[in-house]
Amino acid sequence: MGRILIADDHDALRRGLARALTDAGHEVDEAPNGNFAIERLHDATFDVVLSDLKMGGSDGLDVLRSAKALQPSAAVILMTAFGSVGTAVEAMKIGAFDYVQKPFEIEEMELKIGKALEVRRLRHEIEYLRHTQTDIYDFDAIVGSSGALQSVLGVVRKVAKSNTTILIRGETGTGKELVAGAIHHNSLRAGRNFVKVNCAALQENLLESELFGHEKGAFTGADKQRIGRFEQADGGTMFLDEVGDMSQSTQAKILRVLQEHEFERLGGTRTLKVDVRIIAATNRSLPAMVAAGQFREDLYYRLNVVSVEMPPLRDRKDDIPALAASFVRKFCGELKRKIDGIAPEAQKMLLRYNWPGNIRELENALERAVLLTDGPIITADDLLLGETISTSGAHGSTPLVRVPPTGVALDDIERQALVEALKMCNGIQKDAAELLHISPRVINYKIRTLGIEIPRNRRPMVVSEE
Repeated sequence: MGRILIADDHDALRRGLARALTDAGHEVDEAPNGNFAIERLHDATFDVVLSDLKMGGSDGLDVLRSAKALQPSAAVILMTAFGSVGTAVEAMKIGAFDYVQKPFEIEEMELKIGKALEVRRLRHEIEYLRHTQTDIYDFDAIVGSSGALQSVLGVVRKVAKSNTTILIRGETGTGKELVAGAIHHNSLRAGRNFVKVNCAALQENLLESELFGHEKGAFTGADKQRIGRFEQADGGTMFLDEVGDMSQSTQAKILRVLQEHEFERLGGTRTLKVDVRIIAATNRSLPAMVAAGQFREDLYYRLNVVSVEMPPLRDRKDDIPALAASFVRKFCGELKRKIDGIAPEAQKMLLRYNWPGNIRELENALERAVLLTDGPIITADDLLLGETISTSGAHGSTPLVRVPPTGVALDDIERQALVEALKMCNGIQKDAAELLHISPRVINYKIRTLGIEIPRNRRPMVVSEE
């Protein structure tokens, strides 16, 4: 079903057509002449425009030209009792989707509208795939089988087909945008636009223009009207990334869209209605920002209808081998390299590293390794990991352990080293022993004598230092 504008100065025909299309499930708006139709094109977005060719004032070709300028994705079907091949050719050159001669059967019009909506849906899908291909996955195709990730996917599977507002929280690089794209792809809005805006990337006035659009002359440099992202996302999904970085003024306008489904363009007076599902994401603590008066409490509760917490990569290390293999395949294709796999010692490095940059850092590390490796296998020497301490560091000028002037018990240093090694190895004593260059028997003895507790459930790893 679609949003349709009917422009015709024949009242009986226009109203009858509007009634029939409304009964068929479409949302219909009427315009009694071309001038009014062009005004409506400024005020709201439509999937299909049905316009009579001959009307007083602005005619059907004027409506067609305005629709192509203001709403390029709208399909325009012209109606006329004065049809001619010349007029049809002219209309098609301007960009009309189809051309119908009066009188016509309502079934014929419904078929043409259905075809127009299907073509529009396919165009959106192609455009979506072209620009956001990395975000479009079925849930089952998202790489990772860890309990932490599957817990997240279990929640979003349940809410994907609803219109519920979702807040995705998590550190930078954990895959918030990926999950937002997957929610849209698996929702009932999948045929409409998925529009993404990074709220931290733009200054306040530019962000509001990006979100809501502006009228010509609204501010210095606004030399023409601009359709905002909310209008582009009408009927679809808006992903507001880094929502915690919005100003108070922008927060108030977002709240209005959530509550009233309406807004005005900057410098405009017309109120525009939209139907947009909002998925927001942040790496900041919004409750703390609310307490500090930096984020509106009412907006927080409107965004936080369903909350999803993306786990950091260090809490889902079981997924690292599969993610690494996926990135190697990806970059081998892009960089035209032939890599057979990752060496065991390199795999261990990937598992031991803490990944402060999360999946994004892992992806960058594998891209660099695929590009720089000289052999068919990625080795430990091909991985340059920011926090990994090489064994040569013990003989360098920078000490691995700093002893305070007041002194420190050797047992405390051993305890800290053991706890850190066990965390890096997900509690597997054999791997931690290898990391510390001691035998499994020695590490087992030290764990017992130093009173280090290892939970039976090793994932996620939690080690007590007390």
